[in-house]
Amino acid sequence: MDQGALTTVTCLVAAMATALIALWANAPLMMAPGMGLNAFFTYTLVLGQGVPWPTALGVVFLSGIFFLLLTWLGIRERLVQAIPTSLRLATSVGIGLFIAFIGLQNLGLVVKSEAVLVQLGAFTPQALLGLCGLLVAILLESRRIRGAILLGILTTAAAGILTGISPWPTGVISLPPSPAPIAFQLDIAGALQASLWASILAFMFVDLFDSLGTMLAVCREAGMVDEHGEIPRLPRMLTADALATVGGALLGTSTTTTFIESASGVADGGRTGLTGVVTAALFFGAVFFTPLIAAVPPYATAPALIVVGIFMMRGIAQIDFYNFEEAAPAFLTFLLMPLTYSISTGLAFGFLSYVAIQLALGKIRRCDPFLIAAGAFSLVSLLL
Repeated sequence: MDQGALTTVTCLVAAMATALIALWANAPLMMAPGMGLNAFFTYTLVLGQGVPWPTALGVVFLSGIFFLLLTWLGIRERLVQAIPTSLRLATSVGIGLFIAFIGLQNLGLVVKSEAVLVQLGAFTPQALLGLCGLLVAILLESRRIRGAILLGILTTAAAGILTGISPWPTGVISLPPSPAPIAFQLDIAGALQASLWASILAFMFVDLFDSLGTMLAVCREAGMVDEHGEIPRLPRMLTADALATVGGALLGTSTTTTFIESASGVADGGRTGLTGVVTAALFFGAVFFTPLIAAVPPYATAPALIVVGIFMMRGIAQIDFYNFEEAAPAFLTFLLMPLTYSISTGLAFGFLSYVAIQLALGKIRRCDPFLIAAGAFSLVSLLL
């Protein structure tokens, strides 16, 4: 696929999807093509199975259509209502751990190890600058200074450029590449072949639980839940999420999903769709400021992810670890999200273990039928 066209389409889809959920659902949620789903699209479907990329886009489109039908039928909203409070809290904690883990990787402090899977990395100049940026963000946040996370990013990036660790921007403004090579090139008919139905379901499953987990966690942090623990504007959020996947596939990108980095806006005070409107505008502007944005290195944004991870750990205090039948599924949920590098896998183990424990204890009637169905669906997905 044409790299320039992909860059332009990614920015445009992120801008339009984020604006949609901001204006329609008045929610501080950010949307963009999902990184894990990008990898599944590339390495499993196209490179692994030899599926042409237009056909793979057709697979994404069909998964989005089914996703939309589930939303309109109220099944996704009903599933959210069926999730026990302990698993909702564990989802927020797990995503916090996941975000912090990604941040530590971007700093180079957590690296791959052949012997023990992961280990402490070297204290490179980039890692030390990132840790200084983390300290700046923590100190500013401790003093309740608005924009602490953003100031931490800018301070780290500027220090890296001024000390010569990172290169100066090659420019400021450039014209974006045309999206024509990939836009509206999807092959829906080719995606209807029987051998690809499992892939359609896989895309739908991962997006379903990734988005649900992110929305539950971020909305809880933003105080968008009512006295019953429900999210009043959830139906609109879910519909916007499904429409974004369909639209993204038409324009030429893989599944669009709600991003866990939305929590950084909430951590800095974002509570309404205005946060999303500003983000959407910046995504659109990013198309024209690619050289400048490229000058911000990963080690500069890593501190933001770690700080957000700290914020999202607060829900762990509300989980009753003395009640083992609630604690065990919650523990598996938040532990497996970072360890498997997947929000949906953590949720799948949480649903499955919760239902299995209640069944073994003879308390299966306490489980909502939709939760039982989610547990069964999780089992099938994990086995496949």
